[in-house]
Amino acid sequence: MAKDEQWDEPEIIYIPDDEGNEEEFEVIMKFELDDSDKKYMMVVPVNGDDETDEVYAFRYEEDGDDLQLYTIEDEEEWNLVEETFNTLVAEMEKDST
Repeated sequence: MAKDEQWDEPEIIYIPDDEGNEEEFEVIMKFELDDSDKKYMMVVPVNGDDETDEVYAFRYEEDGDDLQLYTIEDEEEWNLVEETFNTLVAEMEKDST
């Protein structure tokens, strides 16, 4: 039962915007790419509009309780992250039907 409860509680992180104001985001997915030790997370704004919200992708590193986020600037890396995300979402949708 405890495992199911884990899914009920969303993981929330705070990311500063360009002006230094912290914005609240929900982590919707974490994954690693094959043949890489890099970890990625997909987040959506908590206080946004569900119909127009974009999903944001970051490479991340954890050091204890510290979380470091990095933007994905390499086009090849971005394409791999996007493809992996889309594949995982399609598999989740397939499993839920």
